[in-house]
Amino acid sequence: MRSATQRWWLGIFAASTLIAVLVELRAQTAPSEDAMVLEADQALGAAMRADDKSIARKLLSLQFTFVDANGKIHERKDFLADLKTAAAAPPGDPVVKIYGRIGMVTGHRKSTDGRDVFFLDIWAKQKRAWRALVSQEVVLAATDTPRPAPAPTSVAAAPYDCKNPCQTIPYRVRSPAEQDIVSSFQAIEKAVIGHDAAEWGKHVADEFVLYGSGRAPIAKSGRIAAINRQKENNTPVTVGEVQAMRLSVYDDGAAMIATHALPDNSRPPYQAARVWVKRNGQWQMAISVQTDIK
Repeated sequence: MRSATQRWWLGIFAASTLIAVLVELRAQTAPSEDAMVLEADQALGAAMRADDKSIARKLLSLQFTFVDANGKIHERKDFLADLKTAAAAPPGDPVVKIYGRIGMVTGHRKSTDGRDVFFLDIWAKQKRAWRALVSQEVVLAATDTPRPAPAPTSVAAAPYDCKNPCQTIPYRVRSPAEQDIVSSFQAIEKAVIGHDAAEWGKHVADEFVLYGSGRAPIAKSGRIAAINRQKENNTPVTVGEVQAMRLSVYDDGAAMIATHALPDNSRPPYQAARVWVKRNGQWQMAISVQTDIK
């Protein structure tokens, strides 16, 4: 009896050890989420250049849109019908970041018309597979473009009554998470108008960067400095009204796609793609890419 019991326990121990080893090996060999998102992004780019609609279709979510460097939106059906039109060259410096079940790939590449563009590809993990939600391009300012001179001090500026997006947005929220993201977005816009850099910073992730047509990238610190300069100069600020919006939340990550137009027409209407991350119970904007509509 004692011998049989000892053999039984030895068998249990051996089986447990084997299982632990297999689990560890699987963890070591299984690709990371970053690697899977990058692999999917590269596969989509290769399918586009090969005009392989079958592979591309499997990698796109049903809500997929492509925004080219001119700000034109290509819906999924039109995108698949003419893949080669958007078949940019492979990027040389892709960077992957994961937020919940949202993944984003950013970098620089040559567009189909030969322009240098910055791109943001947003992916969502749907049914255990990564699928593209949006791909957006923007032509940034040349590195040698001089910075504009500071705006002169404003006198007797008429107060700006921001209703859209500060008070209302033409979007029907579908969950508490969406409401929290919309509220955070509105707080950001109110802070910009009110020259409140501290409040603005509460709703923006430390790694935040703003990319816009014809502009150099602006990090969080640079944006805070700009808001403070506007406050010192009493510079009136307007923000883009939301004409249309789409919001997709996946656990602690979210993608916001919107079309904006400024009420004073101080800049062209633009398409914006933003990624949000929930940290310590609060939603923060991690990136904003804004492409002017030509």
